[in-house]
Amino acid sequence: MRTHIDDSASQKNHIPMLKLFDTSLRLCVVPLSVATIWVTVTNRQDDSSYGMLKYNNLSGLKYLVLISVLCACYALVAAACSWIRYLVSKAWIFFVSDQMAAYLTITSAAAVMEIYYLVYNGAKEDSWSEGCSSYGRFCTKVKLALILHTITFCCFFVLAMISAFRAFSVFDPPSQEVLGDGA
Repeated sequence: MRTHIDDSASQKNHIPMLKLFDTSLRLCVVPLSVATIWVTVTNRQDDSSYGMLKYNNLSGLKYLVLISVLCACYALVAAACSWIRYLVSKAWIFFVSDQMAAYLTITSAAAVMEIYYLVYNGAKEDSWSEGCSSYGRFCTKVKLALILHTITFCCFFVLAMISAFRAFSVFDPPSQEVLGDGA
């Protein structure tokens, strides 16, 4: 049977490890977001039959770049702020911010996935032919950007779970009196 002292000692050992893991994930988001931005912004291909295709011709890719910039900036600021004692005590700030970052990354990934699907498969019912046969290099870079951005989402998903744990662990679990007997 564990005592109160054992629980507090165990919790003290886990807090620095969780904080280090949190900061590491935040710092991993930065190069992933920068790589996503670079791959997307430099993506262009010219085809003699159809012309030049650039990332800024597609609004979903522009949205991906915007969200990647926001995520990289937020991750840097949050990593620095996570070591400031006053802000760490405000766990709800990280909870809300991490949730927003996770949702924004998944929406931008969904927008790019739709573009990739249409360019790869076409939409015959709308008379759109597939474009990857003409713009193969462009499609490959969109796929790479999507993979990098999905990894970024996974980091923010884990960060959202960590920040939720921190925000809600300050509350005691409901007592039996609050829950009732259930019988």
